[in-house]
This record gives sequence, C-alpha cells and structure tokens, in this order.
Amino acid sequence: MSIATFGAGCFWCVEAVFQNLSGVTAVTPGYSNGHLANPTYKEVCTGGTGHAEVIRIDFDDSVISFETLVEIVFHVHNPTTLNRQGADIGTQYRSGIYFHDETQQEIAQAVKSRIDASDLWADPIVTEIVPADTFYAAEDYHHDYFSKNPTNPYCLSSIGPKMAKLSAKFPHLLKG
Repeated sequence: MSIATFGAGCFWCVEAVFQNLSGVTAVTPGYSNGHLANPTYKEVCTGGTGHAEVIRIDFDDSVISFETLVEIVFHVHNPTTLNRQGADIGTQYRSGIYFHDETQQEIAQAVKSRIDASDLWADPIVTEIVPADTFYAAEDYHHDYFSKNPTNPYCLSSIGPKMAKLSAKFPHLLKG
C-alpha cells in the first residue's frame, strides 16, 4: 500500500471523489502542514494554525498509480486559485500536493507542468508541492461526509460537479 496526501479545498469535496476509485482502499480527511499539534476543525477554520484541509489516500499502486491520482486532483478541483475553492476562502483551503518521498515529488512536479502547459486551465496552477508534514485525522463527523449527507446543499453544489468531472474524464477508474 502507498499513501498520497492532497489539499484541494474543503476535504468533504474531494474525499467523495477519491473514495470512488478502484485501487483506493481508504480516504481520510484531516489537517496537515501546519504548526499546531492536534488541531481541531474550529482552530483550522480560523486560518491561524497554518494547516491545510487535506485527504490522505491509501492506495494500491498496482491498481492505480500516484501519477493518476495527481492527474485526477488537478482535474476535479481548481488549482489556479490561491487559498480558495469556490466560496471557501483561506489558507486552509489551499491547493497542495504533500509528497511522501522524492519520487512523488518528481511525479507531482511533472504532472503539474504538463497540465499547466495544456489548455485544461486558463490561469497558471498555484498548487504547492511540498513535503508532507504531520497528518491529523479530522473529527469523526467529517469522515464519509458526502455519503452521510447527500442532500446537504453545500454537498450538492460543490461535490456534484466534481463527481461529474470524475465520471466524464476517468470512467475507467471508477469502482464497479
């Protein structure tokens, strides 16, 4: 098993996307790359802890590669807005790829360069690619948020479009 850690705005929004991929065995929402030990959601939401809302993905790299996961994260969220995803504004919503080794760093930088040079996004990608720091799992009520709250208006407006992008671009990677 391998691990990937991504920040892509609100962790509820991207948790649902990655849970639907073959080869992904677990997706855990949480906080990373900040300066306060054991932060709470309320503390992270202030923007004062330095943490990003992230998802930690456990995956079988014989089924789905880290490179493919990076491509997906660049397709399903807007990596061109600094510290913002839609109505969610603040450093805790920054776009980030938090690598766990040098190979992940190289892959992330190559995919970012390739997608930045494509016509996928009109503006330059601002996603930070930095080493993964300590990961803190979010409180239990954040786990599986979309599956537990499918009619929540925020979920419908934010997660629905990401799921549509996933289904349109990567249907061959979806779980049966």
